[in-house]
Amino acid sequence: MVYGKILPGVFLARPNRFIAHVETGGRTEVCHVKNTGRCRELLLPGVRVWLEESANPARKTKYDLIAVEKEREGGPLLINMDAQAPNKVFGEWAAAGGLGFVPTLLRPEMTYGNSRLDYYWELSKEGETRRGFWEIKGVTLEEGGAARFPDAPTLRGVKHLEELVLARQAGYEAGVCFIVQMEGMDHVAPNDATHPEFGAALRRAAALGVEALALECSVEPGQLMVKGQIPVRL
Repeated sequence: MVYGKILPGVFLARPNRFIAHVETGGRTEVCHVKNTGRCRELLLPGVRVWLEESANPARKTKYDLIAVEKEREGGPLLINMDAQAPNKVFGEWAAAGGLGFVPTLLRPEMTYGNSRLDYYWELSKEGETRRGFWEIKGVTLEEGGAARFPDAPTLRGVKHLEELVLARQAGYEAGVCFIVQMEGMDHVAPNDATHPEFGAALRRAAALGVEALALECSVEPGQLMVKGQIPVRL
C-alpha cells in the first residue's frame, strides 16, 4: 500500500492512546495515532516519526502518525505502526495471487461464529469450490532480530484463533497471517513472556490444521509492501 503526503517529525508525548504530540515543520502538532496499542518500546520522547497529511480539511487532526524509527545497535529500524495497514497489505497481496492462486471471491470483515474475521475467500475451479478464512495480525515488536506477537495481552486474538479452529473443523480452510511491519526479521514467534495464552492458542490451532503464515514487508516512510515469507516458530 502507498500513502499520500508524508513528512518527518519528532515524537514528544502521547497524552492518550489516540493522539500524539509531534514536532514537525517548527511547530508542535496534535496527531492521530493509527495504532491504539501500547507501543511503549517505540514511542519514546525524541524518536523520529513519520506523518501522513490528511486530505480532509474537516478533520480535527491534520496528521496521522504512521511510522517510527526504533534506535537499536546496528542502526535505526523503520517500523510501520499503522494498525490498519496489515489488512490492506494482505488484501492486495492475496488478490494478486500471493496465496498461490487468485481468489474468485475475497471479502473483508466476515462474521463467523462469535467473531468478525478479517478475510473470507473462495476459489471456484472445475465445478468445485474451496472456502476459507484468514485472520491478520500486524507485528511491530522486535527483539534481537525476531518479530514477536503480541506486544500486549490480547484476549481478542485468542478468541480469533479459537474461531479459526472451529471453522477448520467445519470444513473450511483457515489461517492466521502475521504481517511484519519492518524488515530484516529472522522469524516470527509468539510473545509468551507477555501473553502465554496467545502462544498456547496459536500452537493448538496449528496442531488442528490452522495455517500460520508470516510475511515480511518492505518498509518506506510512505509505503508498505509484502517482501516475502519468513518462518513462524511455534
